Amino acid sequence: MKAIWYDRTGPAREVLEHGDRPTPDPGHGQALIRVKASGVNPSDAGMRAGPAAMAYPRITPNSDGAGVVEAVGPGVAATWVGKRVWFYNGQRNGRAFGSAAEYIELDTDLLMELPDSVSFAEGATLGIPCMTAHRSLFVAGPVQGRTVLVTGGAGAVGHYAVQLAKWAGATVIATVSSEEKADRARAGGADHVIDYRQEKVARRVRELTGGEGVHHVVDVDFGGNIATTLQVVRVNGSVAFYATKGAREPVVPAGALMGLNLGVHGVYLPISPPEARKRAQQDITRWIGTGERILSVAGRFPLEDCAGAHELVEAGSKVGTVVVEP
Repeated sequence: MKAIWYDRTGPAREVLEHGDRPTPDPGHGQALIRVKASGVNPSDAGMRAGPAAMAYPRITPNSDGAGVVEAVGPGVAATWVGKRVWFYNGQRNGRAFGSAAEYIELDTDLLMELPDSVSFAEGATLGIPCMTAHRSLFVAGPVQGRTVLVTGGAGAVGHYAVQLAKWAGATVIATVSSEEKADRARAGGADHVIDYRQEKVARRVRELTGGEGVHHVVDVDFGGNIATTLQVVRVNGSVAFYATKGAREPVVPAGALMGLNLGVHGVYLPISPPEARKRAQQDITRWIGTGERILSVAGRFPLEDCAGAHELVEAGSKVGTVVVEP
């Protein structure tokens, strides 16, 4: 099969190689998928760029994707063959070879059926972004009838969190950094949008909630936003964060957290509880089947230009998920 790989970390065009690799065979409990679209996430580009040491001597990048099951291994029902599927965790803990290839073999618990109404490119945008959004949204319990603040509501994870929160019956407040991103958050279903470069987020959230604050925060930057979070979340509320780039080691006022009885949840998808990930897969598949969803493909590249896809991700200007198509 044709595949992409790298034997050392560094700039995409310097380290990514394209060529022939052995087509894998599905093992026990696995399916062999012909990859139709491979999703590129910032974490995929980050692992390839370094400077962290490589976990394996050779890596095929990219975790997410969508395709068609062509064969199954022992212990797997033959009914899987021919199914359109979306998947995640292709190249993650315990796996060196991801979805930037014509084929990938995966445990069937990483697969979900892809509705016919969803393209393979759209299916490849799910995986890490959408499942991280789901976990961050529901980690503290149901959100129906509650008010949720999503910071970065136009980003890959944030936009899915906005959409899933509306699907689940929440009132959604989203923060953004431009009018263009405000339009995107509104299109996803946000009831209220705050441009944090133009307005004081804490003041506006208090106005929108009658001074009570929000029940739950889905946060793109725990360290950078902690001061604002403590002003906008209500007593017995919760916050789930999936990144903290504004302050990698933030000073957290423990007394303030205690005073709010605040639940704080760090979210890292690959090691989230299996039952939570299975629920996310099931909920997402149900949701995308409704037709009321925005699955944003930010760019499409042929397999041989996987480097171009990684470069677009690293540029930081994309809207949605960049896809490589073998």
